[in-house]
Amino acid sequence: MSFIESRESREALEEVVLAHYACRSALSRGRIHSESRHSRRVEFQRDRDRIVNSKCFRRLEYKTQVFVNGTQDHYRTRLTHTIEMSSVARTLARALRVNEDLTAAISLAHDIGHSPFGHAGERALDELMKDHGGFDHNLQSLRWVELLEEDYPEFDGLNLTWEVRAGLRKHVSKEPGAELDGHPIGPWQFVEAQIADVADDIAYQAHDVQDGLEAGLITLDRLRDIELWRLAEARVMDLYPTIAPDRIASTTIRMLFTLQIEDVLARAHAKLRKWHPQDAAEVMNAPDRLVDFSKPFRSLLKPYRKFLFEEMYFHPDVKNAGDVAVHLMTRLFDHYLAHPDDMGSKARGRMEREGLHRTVCDYVAGCTDRFALEECEKYGLR
Repeated sequence: MSFIESRESREALEEVVLAHYACRSALSRGRIHSESRHSRRVEFQRDRDRIVNSKCFRRLEYKTQVFVNGTQDHYRTRLTHTIEMSSVARTLARALRVNEDLTAAISLAHDIGHSPFGHAGERALDELMKDHGGFDHNLQSLRWVELLEEDYPEFDGLNLTWEVRAGLRKHVSKEPGAELDGHPIGPWQFVEAQIADVADDIAYQAHDVQDGLEAGLITLDRLRDIELWRLAEARVMDLYPTIAPDRIASTTIRMLFTLQIEDVLARAHAKLRKWHPQDAAEVMNAPDRLVDFSKPFRSLLKPYRKFLFEEMYFHPDVKNAGDVAVHLMTRLFDHYLAHPDDMGSKARGRMEREGLHRTVCDYVAGCTDRFALEECEKYGLR
């Protein structure tokens, strides 16, 4: 008896543990560049490990989630958001008996295409690139894993499996006839990709509030005007009637996770009982999306999200800080257009193939908040 698990034994275990509708490592549609299978790790585990060890993933540590990186030690960054979102996704994946490695890989890669300075930076890059194909952080994530990472001797990118690359195409999958490498990726994605999508919403809808409270942009009194918050806080008070006042907010935020996850799982259970999908293809061609919030819960989320946008994301303090950062990023973009030799050697090596504007866009999008600000200081950009 061997105490060391082989790839084959893990694949056999997937057959026993996973539901019919889950994706299986042994049945992956493969990679663009053929590779020998690993003796110990299954295919989606290899994908997850490649993403975690990539430069584009490490840069998430210094990229804005809501507040410009470095303004406070406990504010979330793209990296902490990604880790938290991946944790939610794995919880859902295990509950629904689908592939955790695949779910984690999609989750960990979903934000690596984000520019510095959050969504304000993304909008600025899209405007700068309006005559050159535009900019979208979801598509940029694909560029990193399929093209821009250059650490492997045999290929550009990370050479991830079809399933991870398809999972990152959540917006493309909604287009009629959407496909990847000749295989359809719609009208609905497979369960693991649907989980990663909804887990992103669950994470930011809970954790961004915590950052807003710490920053003083929102207050508990204002949150108590929102029905979803009142429901979560009421359950907290039922469970912990003697809770210390200074722990109510953090406990209620954890309860927001519970309420969202409970709703998603209850809806998925109902859909599974109704349709009985026998494989991933049947999930992708089902009458409706399997993993999502219920309609009643979406009605609770609507005013809650509206509150977040009005009271936090568009708060003058957040907007002003973002405007300053975006102005500097725009100056940096223009600087690299005029002085492309100031970009890194790998970026310069892609100019002939990608063109000047797309190369500059890739380079700026890959900057962390910190590096972008350092470059502006270096070149005297104001």
